Amino acid sequence: MIELKIANEGEKMKSGFVSIIGRPNTGKSTLLNSLVNAKLAITSNVAGTTRNTIEGIYNEPDTQIIFIDTPGIHKPKNKLGKILNKESYSSIRDIDAILFLVDASTGFGKGDEFILKTLKMCDVPVILVLNKIDKITDEKLLTRINEYKDLYPFADIVPVSALKDDNIKELINVVKTYLKDNIKYYNNDQITNLNPKFMISELVREKVLRLTNQEVPHSVTCLTTHYEVKRDLVEVYVDIIVDREPLKKIIIGKGGSMLKTIGSEARVDIESMFDKKVYLELFVKTIPKWRERENLLKDLGFSQDE
Repeated sequence: MIELKIANEGEKMKSGFVSIIGRPNTGKSTLLNSLVNAKLAITSNVAGTTRNTIEGIYNEPDTQIIFIDTPGIHKPKNKLGKILNKESYSSIRDIDAILFLVDASTGFGKGDEFILKTLKMCDVPVILVLNKIDKITDEKLLTRINEYKDLYPFADIVPVSALKDDNIKELINVVKTYLKDNIKYYNNDQITNLNPKFMISELVREKVLRLTNQEVPHSVTCLTTHYEVKRDLVEVYVDIIVDREPLKKIIIGKGGSMLKTIGSEARVDIESMFDKKVYLELFVKTIPKWRERENLLKDLGFSQDE
């Protein structure tokens, strides 16, 4: 819940909302985690890992920045894809600045051009963030900057490596110059708008994507069906949902070995999140065409209502 606190005279509080936009797999979630110094958004090598709009809250005594991580903007192939694009586009309204994230190691592609066309219709400062500079030379970086600077009147251009936390502080300092509010929207100890059930589901999904590599594509999702905090532990049940029976067999693995590994690794992260022991049970279910089923999409936290 947002708690508004207007800064007292002399406090010089600055705050605002900043959206992170980019095509899939440019490192938006890694950047969000780096900006707030906490694991809020899951990461993997699978393009389009993020499916929900996630707010990460950066706090200093005189500054509060609400960073909004969005699903990657892409050409939708199903109802879920359309909802994700809608979430991304809606996140660039009523904000103070946009971080347009580009993978500097691969260069400006068609997906970036598609997003840039949308940004040209926005009356919001756009900061071009060149990510993954750890993968290129300084000379290549200068070439990239010269290539991009004339494509759009960017308010600023900031090179970073979200993975290595390189130049993140400079990016935050640049963002501060575009903040317009003097209201504290969240308490100092709050770093996200996410509820625990969603975060648990995402941590399990992250392990599925990482451990199964390319075998299990975007047809997997997770839903926390039971969540109870007890005195000495947290009890959790999570459904892993796929749309085809062969994928279910891959996730379970021979003799349940893969499912056991997924659960073991997810449990470590969930225990770290709660700072308590966790009892975790995983169930794998096949629901054909779940990405087209509106009721299920709503249960999973996706909605077309606006």
